[in-house]
Amino acid sequence: RARIPHRLITPAADCLEHDAARAWRRGPLRALAQVAGDEAVAGVCVASMVPSLTAVDGRGVPRAPGLLYGDARGRPVLDELDAGTPRRRHDAMPDAEGFVTWAVREYPDARGYWPAQAVANYALGRVPAIDTGTAMCMGSMRAATDWDPDVLATFPVAETQLPVVVPMGEAAGTVRGTGRGPSPAAGAVLAGGTVDALCDQIVCGATQTGDVLVICGATLIVWAVTDDWVEAPGLWTVPHTAAGKVLVGGPSNAGALFVDWARGLLSQGSHVPARRRAGPGPADPEPVRGGDPGAVPVWTPYVRGERAPFHDTTLRAGLHDLDITHDVAAGVRAAYEASGFVVRHMLERAGVDARRIVASGGGTQVVAWMQAMADATGLPVDTVAVPEGAALGAAYVARWTAGLESSLDGAERWARVGRRVEPDSRWQAAADARYARFTALSPPR
Repeated sequence: RARIPHRLITPAADCLEHDAARAWRRGPLRALAQVAGDEAVAGVCVASMVPSLTAVDGRGVPRAPGLLYGDARGRPVLDELDAGTPRRRHDAMPDAEGFVTWAVREYPDARGYWPAQAVANYALGRVPAIDTGTAMCMGSMRAATDWDPDVLATFPVAETQLPVVVPMGEAAGTVRGTGRGPSPAAGAVLAGGTVDALCDQIVCGATQTGDVLVICGATLIVWAVTDDWVEAPGLWTVPHTAAGKVLVGGPSNAGALFVDWARGLLSQGSHVPARRRAGPGPADPEPVRGGDPGAVPVWTPYVRGERAPFHDTTLRAGLHDLDITHDVAAGVRAAYEASGFVVRHMLERAGVDARRIVASGGGTQVVAWMQAMADATGLPVDTVAVPEGAALGAAYVARWTAGLESSLDGAERWARVGRRVEPDSRWQAAADARYARFTALSPPR
């Protein structure tokens, strides 16, 4: 393990970005140097969020902010939903198309317009690669397995300015300077950059009907495992990597982006960030909970709008039903519960009969958050043994690409439960009443 810190930048309520040169280029190079050391490196895989985009110069160095999902600079393309332009299709992700529109306008002379994975892979192996899973998130710019020239012409952007797309599990190149792989002269095999949530999914162990994968990263991602294809308003339905299974759910802004903000706001900066550690160790030292189970306010966690199921960027957060008896601990507990209420709301909307939550991501190290999620949903929460699920899954994909694994299916054997957190009946009953209040305060179904 290595952890290279970088900031999530929010210059305005509707902006979300990284310093792309630091986070997407220098960070992966430093991480590889720290992890590899004198070890024999067979393969390298970069996993990152989707969609994202920056503009790069002739050396592949970012010259623009690294725009992240939901940033308003990707939003103007939504105005073209009914304009009849060829770039819009119902299955497209508007963020990526809007990001390219913005980047081409602001940086017309850029050598390329690349997502985070391509920036990192160019730094590592001089190839701006993404895999087919990441390419699917580029919206209507993709037609089947190729870039759509008619759509690209509307930006306008050339295919040579976009990433190279390789199938998942196939090599995009080699990592320069490793010299320790199976072919020392060539270096380690470099996979096409892939999607962080997919990597979490393949190693978490949420493969049985009724399992619910909840990724507690900056974004809260909820995937309920079902046998049948479920169509629910505002939710996404996608095939599972487990044969015969389907996932329904989607991303929410009620993850650590909201939780850390709420904790910091309430404790005036004295809190310990929820995602602060590079490896396993003692759990978060804050008390799991305390006080009167009924004396907790209610957060609506829409600090920068909401994704699934409302898809409304104008929503804003609120702390409701406060009275003079509430303290900081009650407000923090309310933030944790709000995250659990979002999970519960998605499951109810999907009509899924859930049996347990499988929680992954840095937030799983905050026991109070996991306890609140169990109480708010009424489900046991099994936290994964390795909280950095995206990195663990990327390591498996790297092994697969290097020929050390025969298929993606073998990733299931890496799944391990770290601890189980059961609902507390006293707190669950109080949370049920607050959930009713939460749904009343939320946008109508």
